[in-house]
Amino acid sequence: MIPRYTRQEMGHVWSDANKFAKWLEVEIAAAETLAEAGQVPKEAAAAIRTRAKIDVARIQELEARVKHDVIAFTMAVSESIGDPAAARWLHYGMTSNDVVDTAQALQVREASKLIERDLVMFGEILDLRAHEFRHTPQIGRTHGIHAEPITFGLKIANWFAENQRNIARFRDAAAQMAVGKISGAVGNASHLGPEIEGRICKRLGLAAAPVASQVIQRDRHAQYLSSLALIAATLEKIALEIRHLQRTEVREAEEPFGGEQRGSSAMPHKRNPVSCEQICGLARLVRSNMLAAFENVGLWHERDISHSSVERVILPDSTILVDYMLSKTITIVGEMRVFPERMLRNLESTHGLVFSGQLLQDLVERGMPRDDAYKAVQENAMAAWESDTSFRERVAGDPRIAKYLDSKALAHTFELQRQLRFVDAIFDRVFGPHPAGEKSAAGFAAKH
Repeated sequence: MIPRYTRQEMGHVWSDANKFAKWLEVEIAAAETLAEAGQVPKEAAAAIRTRAKIDVARIQELEARVKHDVIAFTMAVSESIGDPAAARWLHYGMTSNDVVDTAQALQVREASKLIERDLVMFGEILDLRAHEFRHTPQIGRTHGIHAEPITFGLKIANWFAENQRNIARFRDAAAQMAVGKISGAVGNASHLGPEIEGRICKRLGLAAAPVASQVIQRDRHAQYLSSLALIAATLEKIALEIRHLQRTEVREAEEPFGGEQRGSSAMPHKRNPVSCEQICGLARLVRSNMLAAFENVGLWHERDISHSSVERVILPDSTILVDYMLSKTITIVGEMRVFPERMLRNLESTHGLVFSGQLLQDLVERGMPRDDAYKAVQENAMAAWESDTSFRERVAGDPRIAKYLDSKALAHTFELQRQLRFVDAIFDRVFGPHPAGEKSAAGFAAKH
């Protein structure tokens, strides 16, 4: 991934230096486990532990000659050990993918910790901002058209609940990736045996794959990329919503705009939702990487190499992108400007039309046949819409409706808080009991 989207911690995870360090970690774990089992001299394992070093430039120099990265790695590490009697036990009984796949699990574990940390932090921000706007009325929209009243906090509560599901899915997918394999060229463990394999993996904090070919099966990787794609889709959903709410005609919310930020080279007035648009674009890349991961599931027999080049791209890029997108979205949601007055003005802009559903229900409850009620309400609604006049005044003057609803009942029909009376109950289902009083995300955003 290009540096533009790579944060430092995640970039380090996928650096060549860290990759080779993880390869060496696997080799050392194998040597020490075999030494404990009496299959490798203890002094050789000790020498590998203390003397083996990573020289990225030397590995790359050797790879240019031998055209095999693991062989180049073992050659360079053997040189650093110095003692041929000890170095000959490096990579003993192992095939390349015993090292590569097991070390990849270690890298994915590091990357997953960073992403999970970001997901939890994002959940905290969503919690705070949902409660901040729990009772802020907003018009709900379906098909982009005004529907019925909601609150802005209810919208954010939806984002929070989805993020919680993403956390659960991601944790499960990351756990499925936390496996190693030291079972040899075709997975039959003929050289070291399943017991040694299990002990090496345990030393690394991994489970041993119960069965493998030369590689760990790639359904695990497909699930992991799927979980990343779902996270990206959620972030896109949120960014897309903020983009719509920032439109000039709507202007109910706005992504942060820096003091010296400029929106357009030609139009100084512009405040464009560029960060949200960036997130929407990057989500497409993460989703496309998921498709590549599914293509990697089917390999020839006990393995081929077609998945390898793909994973050199999709694993670093997807984790790097999701890490970047989460960081950006935490800032956007934590610092976005919200305009409650504009929300209320937009809600009221159709002169009561958004209570047509409540009116229909109240008429039916009072005894009016449903089809008759629907026709009466719709006729008045269409007339009010076309003439930009008060829907409430029209229905109040319609004898068909007045027959069932007097002025007091009609006032109850058009009562905003009646539409929002169950918001707190929904919040209790989403968040559980919450401390009294509204919270502001500003302090949390400043800290993080």
